[in-house]
Amino acid sequence: MSETRMEKDSMGEMTVPASAYWGAQTQRAVENFPISGYRFGRPFIRALGLIKRSAAVVNCDLGKLDGKLSDLIVRAADEVVEGKLDEHFVLDIFQTGSGTSSNMNANEVISNRAVELAGGKVGTGDPVHPNDHVNMGQSSNDVIPTAIHVSAACAMKEDLIPALEHLAGALEEKARAFDSVMKIGRTHLQDATPIRLGQQFSGYAAQIRLGVMRTEKAIRSLRELAIGGTAVGTGINTHPEFGSRVTKLIADATGIEFVEAANHFEAQASKDGVCEASGFLKTIAVSMTKVANDIRMLGSGPRCGIGELKIAPTQPGSSIMPGKVNPVMSEMVVQVAAQVIGNDTAITIGCRDGHYELNVMMPMMAHNLLESIRLLSSAARVFADRCVTGLEANEQRCADLIEGSLAMCTSLAPKIGYNQAAAIAKEAFATGRTVREVAREQKVLPDDELDALLDARSMTEPH
Repeated sequence: MSETRMEKDSMGEMTVPASAYWGAQTQRAVENFPISGYRFGRPFIRALGLIKRSAAVVNCDLGKLDGKLSDLIVRAADEVVEGKLDEHFVLDIFQTGSGTSSNMNANEVISNRAVELAGGKVGTGDPVHPNDHVNMGQSSNDVIPTAIHVSAACAMKEDLIPALEHLAGALEEKARAFDSVMKIGRTHLQDATPIRLGQQFSGYAAQIRLGVMRTEKAIRSLRELAIGGTAVGTGINTHPEFGSRVTKLIADATGIEFVEAANHFEAQASKDGVCEASGFLKTIAVSMTKVANDIRMLGSGPRCGIGELKIAPTQPGSSIMPGKVNPVMSEMVVQVAAQVIGNDTAITIGCRDGHYELNVMMPMMAHNLLESIRLLSSAARVFADRCVTGLEANEQRCADLIEGSLAMCTSLAPKIGYNQAAAIAKEAFATGRTVREVAREQKVLPDDELDALLDARSMTEPH
């Protein structure tokens, strides 16, 4: 049987694993919430450590906290920031809606590690107490919303933006490589006028570049931090300068222009910034779905579908059909996008469910927001590397489909009129011939002028 120790909180004694840095309040939450097995990941734990570190520095500077205690808290919090104590953050996502349990998890871990660093006995709170010292000037009600904003903004800056830029770059490279490849356009899933494959890919690249811009907007929507508002936004039990000073340290540490919330009551009672940021992520997911679906449909076949793209094989596609290769990377992207859209729906419901001075769906929203960022970041990189970079154009197939398209008659309309051009298209469809063949047979224009008008390249450029 594993060794244990006894800790106390305001409700009495609790048995805690002897090797754990968490304490009584965390242990109560462990036992109260055996729900999902989902845990907060590295970005959120890092943000908690950064907040606690910054708070200790500011409280010392303001003369509220002894310098030696501050140094101990900073040393322990730095280990949290660096990921050295992640195994001690053990709480389920589905817990108290304010995230109080996770805030106390951080307070207790940092307290006990600081006590250990001071040569004291873990679990005593001497000389560093989790509430009196680590949580000084704070409340779960301003720490957790601050941690949500900091963790999500950092994850978007450090992970999602570089991943989207990587995908956009891969698509732009294909746009250049495919610029001379002529193909038929499609609207309403029906043939339309010609387009260059490179032009089509430039549109995909632009969607992802706009995703980078949307991510930057999402970061801006999270730049106001709630820290300093304490319980209900009034700032009770904290110094008037505490919020602004802590925010400045966090901004310096992350390189993100965080600012103290303009109105602490809004920052704690609502989560509109989180809702807005999640909406941007949903839009990025929709963009990636469009790109992934187009690529898999353009590569459909390879012989009995559209087949304009050759998708590089990555793995066998069937347990029963030998040689079958499926567009698995596109399928991965659309599944990720579906999850992100679902996450956004849950976040929207969570943001809506704030009452009076506090939102009580924050752990779920934090988890979903960070999960969306993580999934989109991974999917963008993998899709770029394992699908986009290996794409090839089937130029002969593209040329054959252009020549057989009824939409080629569009370029004839300014010369022979819409009605006559439509009649040629109908005749071509009825007889199985091309527009060129029917138009030439009907001698609607001299052959050289007809061929010039039916030149696919000229149809893709304004003139």
